[in-house]
Amino acid sequence: MSTVARPEPASATHEVRNQVPPLEGRNLFTDHTALVEGLAREGGAWAHDRAVEVGEFWGGEPQAWGFQANENPPVLHTHDRYGHRLDAVEFHPAWHQLMARGVHDEMHALPWNDPRPGAHVARAAIYMSGTQAEAGFGCPITMTFAAVPALRATPQVAEEWVPRLTARGYDGALKPASEKPGAICGMAMTEKQGGSDVRANSTVAIPLDGGGPGAEYQLIGHKWFCSAPMSDLFLVLAQTDEGLSCFAVPRFLPDGTKNEGFQLQRLKDKLGNKSNASSEVEFRGAWGRMVGEPGRGVPTIIEMVGHTRLDCVMGGAGGMRQAVSLATWHAMHRAAFGKRLIDQPLMRNVLADLAVESEAATALTLRLCRAYDEAAAGDPRADLFKRLATAVAKYHVCKRVPNHAFEALECLGGNGYVEASGMPRLYREAPLCSIWEGSGNVMALDVLRALSHTPEALDVYLEELDAATGADTRYDAYVQTVRCEFKRPAELEHRARLVVERMALALQASQLLRHAPAVVADAFVATRLAGDGGVHYGTLPSGTDVGSIIQRHQPVAA
Repeated sequence: MSTVARPEPASATHEVRNQVPPLEGRNLFTDHTALVEGLAREGGAWAHDRAVEVGEFWGGEPQAWGFQANENPPVLHTHDRYGHRLDAVEFHPAWHQLMARGVHDEMHALPWNDPRPGAHVARAAIYMSGTQAEAGFGCPITMTFAAVPALRATPQVAEEWVPRLTARGYDGALKPASEKPGAICGMAMTEKQGGSDVRANSTVAIPLDGGGPGAEYQLIGHKWFCSAPMSDLFLVLAQTDEGLSCFAVPRFLPDGTKNEGFQLQRLKDKLGNKSNASSEVEFRGAWGRMVGEPGRGVPTIIEMVGHTRLDCVMGGAGGMRQAVSLATWHAMHRAAFGKRLIDQPLMRNVLADLAVESEAATALTLRLCRAYDEAAAGDPRADLFKRLATAVAKYHVCKRVPNHAFEALECLGGNGYVEASGMPRLYREAPLCSIWEGSGNVMALDVLRALSHTPEALDVYLEELDAATGADTRYDAYVQTVRCEFKRPAELEHRARLVVERMALALQASQLLRHAPAVVADAFVATRLAGDGGVHYGTLPSGTDVGSIIQRHQPVAA
């Protein structure tokens, strides 16, 4: 007979210890100190109370909506049970909750509905809070926002659609926009043979009533990527006799019948952005109206593209903030080797470095938004700055997001690799902002294009850098290297990525030196400009006050 002692039966096999409590009940605005300060600094102080309200809401129940919308991705129904074309995208109710609240909070329209100074900055504070709950719904929200300036190129089209696109009501049903409290806009530009080279598009548009701005056309062709195919309206590029032109293509015709020539083929199975639908679409005689001048499709739709690129920067900065929050919260509550992770010197280095990157992205985003506000008020130099700085920021900030998300995920170890942590979703989403609306090479070349078309934009950009000179000799030396880059114009295209990267780093440093705490600015300049750091995060130099940086960026739960 065995004499080995056996444990007493227990109702549980182990005790749960050293696990991190849920990060719930946050105010996504008020615990983002850099965003709070930037809203006031860049002209949006009037929206502070509204941003507080929005931040509190999105830090609550919508966090669950984000998980639900991703766990139940959209489904395409091409036909009904009887064989009729349906072309409907079915979403989980959580998606519609995200969309309805995003529209209610005017993430899609605030600067158009309330164009006072600071409106774009105010929208950024709201948008960056909301998309921390779920980034996927930001795609249709952004395109609806960005479509407005493009549609205004043709008043007769704008009169019909702008009031719908800027309304604060949402209805995701497949029915005429005239029967809804508001409308959503999508976009279809790229084709399988062209990609970013939209001038290679083969879709054609045939005039039905003489042609020209606002006239009716029939579209025949395909699109390899149609963003947000459940939308009520789409901006589409197609060839006419005059060249590539822009068209507004609705899901329903003015008489309320379905635009039968608009047919969805399949939904894309994407790396991330799972809650949102992206599709291939066929135009089999789809009805649309021309927006802008014939043959001027790219200049017309570029008004939309510029604003979507702004939101890519904004979304990238928001993703970084969420990554810092999740990593820091974990470290605040998890212990290893005898003390909390947040008290371990090496982990503190990593967390502080991630926080510095996040703050630099936030500061640049809000400065860029201010330029949009000033340009809208008629400032020509702000217009030059926003054109150039949007491309610079889109290139650099969005490229920094994936590795930032990975490093934050690693802070959680195996727990971060588990879907329920939220980190895998954040990591999968991270590359999107860099790819969407112009990947790395496209953006770097766009910077050169902006400098070629408007050389005076370089002077405006350099003035922004000069505003911070004298604060740090390392920064001053770096600015001189940036200036020297343009003395070798023959080499610019080959070196475009390096040049744009340096432009972005200098621009971020100029914001931090003027507006961030000295410890944040010093850490950024030392590691990003002066080379006193490594290739990876967590290589801040000795003597950096990492504690102050971490404390500034800690999330606060209820």
